[in-house]
Amino acid sequence: MLSKRPYVDADLPLLQEGMAGWIACAGRCGYDHIGELPHRIYENLRGRRPVGEVVHVWEHAGTPAGLTVNTRFGNAFDVFTAPGLRGAEAEITMIEDAAATTGRDADEVLTDVWDCDHIRIELLERLGFTRFRVWDDVQEMALAGTPPEPEPPAGFTVRQARLSDAAHLAEARNGAFQAGWTTAEYLDEVMRKPGYDPAREIVAEAPDGRIAAFAVYWTDDRNGLGHFEPVGTHPDFRRRGLARAVMLHAMHRMRPLTTVTVNHNAENLAARKLYESIGFTPRHQTYGYRRHP
Repeated sequence: MLSKRPYVDADLPLLQEGMAGWIACAGRCGYDHIGELPHRIYENLRGRRPVGEVVHVWEHAGTPAGLTVNTRFGNAFDVFTAPGLRGAEAEITMIEDAAATTGRDADEVLTDVWDCDHIRIELLERLGFTRFRVWDDVQEMALAGTPPEPEPPAGFTVRQARLSDAAHLAEARNGAFQAGWTTAEYLDEVMRKPGYDPAREIVAEAPDGRIAAFAVYWTDDRNGLGHFEPVGTHPDFRRRGLARAVMLHAMHRMRPLTTVTVNHNAENLAARKLYESIGFTPRHQTYGYRRHP
């Protein structure tokens, strides 16, 4: 029997471990990186509703069968399903439940799917979803060699974040993404949530003490995968090589992982140029699908 229950914070380590196992078994195409889980659950939802109301853990025969993250950005959802249930009625149940939960107050519901995830694409189209755009480019880079040393401009310091950086990190995110974070929100909804470690948020500190650029990196030791999410630069400090510097610093810390990835909006040409200048190459795309309730 397939059952659903509210997600609680204590679930995160087991879900990340489980999804790493799913990736080891079936590949990346249906799952993305395990670091996307805390990012999507906490940073994307931002405490707008109790997390258990919109994030659900699915179990089958007493073992984790899937995870649904609903109402991301208001009208988008994610469904991650165990390999043995892909394409089956259980996955359809999860998709329809996520669409219903997300679509209560929305004119349409959105989800994304990897270009290589033919099982999910077929299910979505069978359920009446239509593709409307390329969502993200997925860039990949091997870590077989030693990355170049970061070279920040004179007066800038590249270092790991501290809890005391919350105000400046909120300001930097607001500038980079027009996000509207307050200091308290960033502390409570990101820095104090499961999965976050300030040692994995690398920042470039400006001479005046502000955070000029930042990159959070995530690791999947089982699959040898590193991942960046998010990466940003405050508008006051763009075109100085600061995002490049924080990413290179992080890549030195990721070794001995073998591969690092980063996703970015396919329409963001500046991001593409940055990542390809470091050595990333396009590997996959994700497609946006939508359906009207």
